[in-house]
Amino acid sequence: MSTSPASGSPVDVLVAGGGIGGLSAAFALAREGLRVRVLEQAPEFGEVGAGLQIAPNCTRILHDYGLLDEVKSLGVLPKSMVMRDAVDGGELTRLDLVDLERRYGFPYMVVHRGDLHGVFLNACRRAGVDLVTGARVEGYENTASGARVRLADGRVDEARIVIAADGLHSVARRLLSGDEPVSSSYVAYRAALPIDQAGRDVDLTEVSVHIGPRCHFVRYGLRGGGMLNQVAVFQSPKALAGEEDWGTPDELDAAFAATCPDVRAGIPLMWRDRRWRMYDRDPIMNWVHGNIALLGDAAHPPLQYMAQGAIMAIEDGWVLARHVRARRDAGGAVDWAGALAAYEAVRPEHCRRVLTTARAWGDLWHLDGEARLKRNVLLRARDVHDYSFIDWIYGPTALTPDEEPPMFTPIPLDSVDLPAHNGKAAPTPAAHPA
Repeated sequence: MSTSPASGSPVDVLVAGGGIGGLSAAFALAREGLRVRVLEQAPEFGEVGAGLQIAPNCTRILHDYGLLDEVKSLGVLPKSMVMRDAVDGGELTRLDLVDLERRYGFPYMVVHRGDLHGVFLNACRRAGVDLVTGARVEGYENTASGARVRLADGRVDEARIVIAADGLHSVARRLLSGDEPVSSSYVAYRAALPIDQAGRDVDLTEVSVHIGPRCHFVRYGLRGGGMLNQVAVFQSPKALAGEEDWGTPDELDAAFAATCPDVRAGIPLMWRDRRWRMYDRDPIMNWVHGNIALLGDAAHPPLQYMAQGAIMAIEDGWVLARHVRARRDAGGAVDWAGALAAYEAVRPEHCRRVLTTARAWGDLWHLDGEARLKRNVLLRARDVHDYSFIDWIYGPTALTPDEEPPMFTPIPLDSVDLPAHNGKAAPTPAAHPA
C-alpha cells in the first residue's frame, strides 16, 4: 500500500467530505490558525440540490465568520413564512420574519444550496485550506500520534485529528454504531427554475408551506427573486408495499391530485429525472472515537421538516472551533482531547432534539381525517408573534450543556374537541408551525 498523502504538506486536521458541513468546519478551524485539508470524493467540489432555508441560528454564525453579507447578496430575505392547508388552501398560521429578525438579531433567509457551498469553498481557499478532489475515504483508524484515513486508490493520509463529514452513509460512523439509515417512506421532488417559467404569479416575499394528508409542498424564491424553488414531498405507497423502485413520478402526480389549485399548479414543474428518498438515522450520543469525530449528516442526518440539516452541520464546525480556541495554549498547542470532549458534551443532545422533533413534525404535517382538522384548529389559534415553540432552536448556538435552552411543551391534539355537526372546533392553545 502506498503511504503517500493525498496532498503534499502535513496538516493538523483532515476533513473527509467536501459538502457544506465539511467545508464550513474546515473554514472554522482554519480561522483558528490550524492547517486543514479537505478530502472530497468527487472529481470537483460542488453541491447537488436546490434551495436551502437558513434560520437565525445559522445567519448568526455566518455573521461571525464575516460571510453573512455575501450570502445575503446571493439569496432572498422573505418577509413571512406562511403555512396553509394543502387540501383547501386556507392559511393556518404564519411567522413574521421581519419581527423574527428583531427578536433573534439575525435574519431568516433562503439561498441556493450551491451558492452557500460556493461561499464556503471560496472562504476555504482564502483561508489556505488544502482542497483535494478525487479522494474517496474508505477507512479510518487512530494512530499513536493522531488518526489516519485510507483512500480508495490505496493512498493514506493522516493528521492529528480527522473530522468525518462523510454524510448519511458515513464509513466513520461504523466505528461508533452499527445502525443503518431509516427510511421514512417519503420522497422529495425538487425544482429550481427561472421565475418567468413559473406560469403563474408567485409571492416571493414569503416562504410558502402547504401541508396535507401524506404530502406537503414548499415554495420560495432564490437568487434575488430571479428563481423559484419548489419541493414536493409525499409518502410512497410503493415504499410501504416493499417495492424497490419507489417514489416514482406517477406516485408524485397521484399524491397531489386532491390538493388545492395553487399546489397542483406547481407539480408539472417538478424535475422528473431525479428524486430524493428521505432517510434519517436514530440519534446517537457518541460522536468521537479517539482522534476521529463525526460531523454533519455523518452524526445526525435528519428528516427535513425543521429545515435544520445544513444548519446543524455548520453549527457543529463553529462549536468545535470555539472549543479549539478555548483550549489552545500560548505556544499554539491544542488540547484536542478536551476540545473533542466539549464538542461531544453539547452537540449530540441538541441534534437529538432536532432529529426527534423533525420526525414528530413530519407526522403532524401529514395528518388526515379528524386529526388533520384538530391540527388545523391548533395552528390557526397560534398568535403570529408566539415564539415559544422556536426559541430553543433559533437562539444562540449552545457551547456547553447548560446553555442549551429548554424544549417547548407540546400541545396534544386530544385537547381539541371537534363538534360533530360541522367538523370544526372552537379555538384552543397554539402549536408552532415552522
